Amino acid sequence: MVTIPVTSITFEEYLIYDDGNGSHYELVDGKLELINPPTIEHFLIAKFIEQLLDREIKRCSSPWLSFRESGVRTGRNKSRLTDLCVVTVEQARELLNASAVFQSSPLLIVEVVSPESVKRDYRHKRSEYAALEVPEYWIVDPLEGKISVLLLEDGFYEETVFTANQQIVSRTFPELAIPTAHFVNAVDQIFTAANLNQGRRD
Repeated sequence: MVTIPVTSITFEEYLIYDDGNGSHYELVDGKLELINPPTIEHFLIAKFIEQLLDREIKRCSSPWLSFRESGVRTGRNKSRLTDLCVVTVEQARELLNASAVFQSSPLLIVEVVSPESVKRDYRHKRSEYAALEVPEYWIVDPLEGKISVLLLEDGFYEETVFTANQQIVSRTFPELAIPTAHFVNAVDQIFTAANLNQGRRD
């Protein structure tokens, strides 16, 4: 993670900021922080979860949408990029012709941990999402083979850690019955489905 040496920038300026090279930034206390491009593993896990939640949303006929790599404002001059978030259709409609940075709390945020994002996902985003009153936050950690589900209770997150074949318990998706291993091993599943596992070495 690199902090870009620019003068202080407001949230409104951040919404229209473009350095011309396609880089992605988070806004942290008025400073731009460059977010490194995710690995293919990271992309595939996020894709797997998005497809899973999309199917569940459709099955339940919920008026919700899931988005990858959208933003969420977490403070006066602070904005984070999420790996995946679930919002209401109305929240999405409000941003139809605007930058995809939600200023109201998503129903659920999912972050996939990478080696360079451990502190950001477990510490900084946890406190910011709690302050924003995001009711449910998942930390999917393929490095440790676990998923932490954090549910907001009286302004603080109550954390439950799921590993191996334990089934995730979600407040937002109470009928979701997927073992943790399916999430953290999503890469293998996707490679198998796409016939890409040939020659893959772990």
